[in-house]
Amino acid sequence: MILFVKLAVSASLSSILARPSFVQRLLLLEERTVPQRLTLSAVFFVVFGTSVATRVLSRGSYQAVDLGLEGSLLCGLVGGYVSGLVGGCLIALPALLNGEVLSIALFAGLGVVGGLLRDLAPDTEEIWRISPFLDSSLYRLIRARADHHRIGFQLAFLVAVVFIDFLRVSLGRVFGVQYLYYLYPEWEAPHPLLMWATYFTTLLAVTLPLKVWTNVRNERKLEAQQALLIEARLSALMRQINPHFLFNTLNSVSSLIRINPDQARTMILKLSNILRRLLRKQENVAPLREELSFMDDYMGIEMVRFGEKLRYEKDVAPEVLGMMVPTMLLQPLVENSIKHGLGSKVEGGKVRIEGRAQGAKRLLLIVEDNGVGIPEDRLEQLFEQQGIGISNVNERLKVLYGNSFRFSVVSKPGEGTRSEIEIPQVTGGLAAVS
Repeated sequence: MILFVKLAVSASLSSILARPSFVQRLLLLEERTVPQRLTLSAVFFVVFGTSVATRVLSRGSYQAVDLGLEGSLLCGLVGGYVSGLVGGCLIALPALLNGEVLSIALFAGLGVVGGLLRDLAPDTEEIWRISPFLDSSLYRLIRARADHHRIGFQLAFLVAVVFIDFLRVSLGRVFGVQYLYYLYPEWEAPHPLLMWATYFTTLLAVTLPLKVWTNVRNERKLEAQQALLIEARLSALMRQINPHFLFNTLNSVSSLIRINPDQARTMILKLSNILRRLLRKQENVAPLREELSFMDDYMGIEMVRFGEKLRYEKDVAPEVLGMMVPTMLLQPLVENSIKHGLGSKVEGGKVRIEGRAQGAKRLLLIVEDNGVGIPEDRLEQLFEQQGIGISNVNERLKVLYGNSFRFSVVSKPGEGTRSEIEIPQVTGGLAAVS
């Protein structure tokens, strides 16, 4: 029973150790600075040193909780020589204070052995491939005809852990349990199978934490890869929007250079402001006031192009100007209003932007025009048509906000189109993807 309790304690302690986010970051690192190595040693001391202290303070009543040997070896295996040496010494302190003077030498040596095993690995990722089911993992390596280095490392690890526990028991019997603790010291002549079961339990107590931490590392890596994928996806969508806008603006400038140089200069000045902002930073979100300033320059260009046929209105509550919105969010919608809603309307029309708080932590943005509207059959397919402004905006909102946004387009032929976007308030950076 005590051996099963030891395994349960091993699994519990490894889960507790992997919960803090800073520990997860340390486990992800392959190369660590000296302060990071010492931090890792301190973390192992807090967890595994407590297990030794519990056994000491209970006067042997809870022998199964003592995982000092396993923790010292794991500290070196995960963090290298420095972490293993320092961690082993710290973990041994409760036993040393109890008069078990050989513990500090043994645990410090085990930390160094862990660092040596780390160096013997073909690569550091091989450490995280160690499984509690060594027989099946070795069988898969041999069957897959893996290189001899990987197979040799797995075998060396297996032999090293068994030998280490055998060494502890042997030293404890020679010098006495008062100088070095080992499991079941009261046994006079234990059955060989029982002793091998003890060694095998120690092996599992070392490999189980590695398995738990491997799962944590894999989860963090998947999260990091997902974040990179989101960034790449957003960049691709932004590249679809920016060139389209720039080409239209440059075409407008070129048409005015000969017939109205003053207006062409005004457009170039506003275009330079827009380009300066686009080139200055590449964040995915920005304060609403910056987006509105961007739209002022954009609409200034378009109003020079269309003259009195195009009118522009804003109605934005002052308290929402600091809220964060995706960059280039409004421009594709306004461009659609001008190009498709008002471009074919002889008398022209109006584009209106509204912004107000919707509840405590949400922002409602409205882009409305009084143009020709969108036919019903085309309106149903707006979000499915790749490459147009509305589908790009919808895709970016999905990437940034998951299911926590609302985007609707309502249009009546001959009356105009109204686009509404409702998004959660964020303080900066990407919004949380739900």
